[in-house]
Amino acid sequence: MGDMESPDTTAPRQSGIRALLPDKAFVISRKGQLLIAEVALSFICFICFVASTAAAFVTAPLVEFLLAFFLLFAYSSKFNERFKGFHWPLMDFLRCVSASVIFFIISIISVSRYTDAASKAAGVFGFVATIVFALDFYAIFNDLANFLKQGDTTEQPTTEEDSNSDSD
Repeated sequence: MGDMESPDTTAPRQSGIRALLPDKAFVISRKGQLLIAEVALSFICFICFVASTAAAFVTAPLVEFLLAFFLLFAYSSKFNERFKGFHWPLMDFLRCVSASVIFFIISIISVSRYTDAASKAAGVFGFVATIVFALDFYAIFNDLANFLKQGDTTEQPTTEEDSNSDSD
């Protein structure tokens, strides 16, 4: 039993529906707030597209809503720490980049081609979602860049002979 880790008995265990709610520390963090905004805006866009004549775009907000909701659940329940099969920050980065591009494109189309109020509302909320997803992928990119900079401890010394090899 030496290889088995004992569960943390100092942390209070939540039961029932409270176990499904996000941790308060995660909710007030930057990542938690961005994910909650992504879930809410994707759901609002989904509802607006369902009620509009631009119903062909209903799939993209639904998929982004489900992905953002899954990551909100995974990060808040520490599922990502228990399941090491994926590189979570990279997966989250790719999700945010693709969502930002997709929301931007469908928002432009829904605002410019459709005249009903629900399509216009979906487009406006889609533009706001584009900004939120872009902020999230910018934050993830900065975190990944800082992580890679910290991991690069083998600095190569530069010599003047290497940089001025063509001087003669």
